[in-house]
Amino acid sequence: MPAGTCTAVVGLQWGDEGKGKAVDLLAAEHDAVVRYNGGANAGHSVVVGGTRYALHLVPSGILYPGKLAVIGNGVVIDPEKLLEELAALESRGVDVSGVVVSDRAHVVGPYHKDEDELREGVLREAAGHSGGEIGTTKRGIGPAYADKAQRSTAIRVGDLLHGGDLRRKLALVCEFKNRQLAGFRPVEAPPYHPETLLALMGGWGERLRPRVRDTTYLLHDMLASGKRLLFEGANATLLDVDHGTYPFVTASSCAVLGVGPGTGVSERHIGQVLGVMKAYTTRVGRGPMPTELHDATAERIRQRGREFGTTTGRPRRVGWLDLVAARYSAMVSGVTGVVLTLLDVLEGLDEVRVCTGYRVDGSVTDRFIPDGYRLERAEPVWRSFPGFHGDISGVRRRSELPGSARSYLDFIEGSMGVPLRQIGVGPGREQTIRS
Repeated sequence: MPAGTCTAVVGLQWGDEGKGKAVDLLAAEHDAVVRYNGGANAGHSVVVGGTRYALHLVPSGILYPGKLAVIGNGVVIDPEKLLEELAALESRGVDVSGVVVSDRAHVVGPYHKDEDELREGVLREAAGHSGGEIGTTKRGIGPAYADKAQRSTAIRVGDLLHGGDLRRKLALVCEFKNRQLAGFRPVEAPPYHPETLLALMGGWGERLRPRVRDTTYLLHDMLASGKRLLFEGANATLLDVDHGTYPFVTASSCAVLGVGPGTGVSERHIGQVLGVMKAYTTRVGRGPMPTELHDATAERIRQRGREFGTTTGRPRRVGWLDLVAARYSAMVSGVTGVVLTLLDVLEGLDEVRVCTGYRVDGSVTDRFIPDGYRLERAEPVWRSFPGFHGDISGVRRRSELPGSARSYLDFIEGSMGVPLRQIGVGPGREQTIRS
């Protein structure tokens, strides 16, 4: 198969940019959608035919019948949540027979969720209740990735299918976790017991068994037969464990750089990288956000944009578009085109702003600062645009948008240095301007 025939979709902000809709639109042109990072802490909302679907672990392409939906080895899987999600999709008439799970993907166990919550509590107390925690979703994602790196206490999906191996590994897990968390758990909390976990997790394995594959060979076999793959990133580049606003990040490689280790497929197969960004900026949890608003405009955008977490329901923090951050993310992931979402949310505002630089310690820079504590000192340098009015949800050509909206888009495109390939003017699959 010629190199460069596959596509990757990646978030350019702090997540929730609308990657699910972008993937859903592109799925028709590909044979499989492959998730390469993250866990059940991520969520995509996709609207098809007026019906909204919330996806967490299952790749967004599942909403196209006949498409393979592959959960790669770089994902940490909460089997309980995955099984619930599959059942919920089936109950709504979605064919989930194409969902395949990597046998090398790591498992989020009950002890990971306990550890996640306990760690956040300790961090909060250590900071004197002033917000010292990272702001995780308490879904056990970070502890699961930590165990993956530590190796000896890690459980992979393939282990769930082999009772003897699972029993042996869980005995070691319980030994470590009971000692590790003893000082943090409530006194009355029972210790973890291998046989109890074996019954629970072995049951997960049996229910998932028909879906478990060596997905690295599966994907390479597809490539060898001329199939096209669509790689779907969870979370977003500014939450990347290496390149995001550390330590206020997630625990995985969210940029396109994570495709290789997260799937076993070389990036040379990727010919198109689409970066997804909102027409404004949002963030969930703690961490710096230079363009954040705390006024009526923020609440208006939050309500119009339904800015509440797909997974947690938490209200998202809202601010103007940060082009410094978006350009940085596009650079890191080698973006070849941009998908701009939720332009319609800005309709009716008299003024729209974008951040073009940061003022830090008396100096102005147009370079992003990928350090959570240093970025807190950055003050945005603004560029203002007149707002636009009128319903744009039915517009399908860029030339038909109001002049002020076109000026806003032209500036974004020029600043990003890559073309706008899709512009979202509503939540529906069809409410998209494509070029």
